[in-house]
Amino acid sequence: VQLQASGGGLVQSGGSLRLSCHVTGFSLESYGVGWFRQAPGKGREGVSCNLPRDRISHYADSVKGRFTISRDIAKRTAYLQMNSLRSEDTAVYYCAGRRPGRSEYGFWGQGTLVTVSS
Repeated sequence: VQLQASGGGLVQSGGSLRLSCHVTGFSLESYGVGWFRQAPGKGREGVSCNLPRDRISHYADSVKGRFTISRDIAKRTAYLQMNSLRSEDTAVYYCAGRRPGRSEYGFWGQGTLVTVSS
């Protein structure tokens, strides 16, 4: 099982980025996917998640209305579209996979750095 996050970079405040998470070893048709982030000097926080057949996606209050989680099962890739970026969104972003029926995320990608300049 592997998750490969990409798409991070340097962007100006108010800009957009789309993060991708390509997965191997499991299907996005059955696994839950979550995005997490860790800012410098801070702990890891959940950003967004959804279940494969769940029409409801969940977001941290700090990103609601600005970030959108999605997945393309055929491409084996999950996405996090980030709009209206702010300096406080600067962090390393991680994607993670969750087995069906489990509450914990057992599989993690290596992280991709997002830097938002003000």
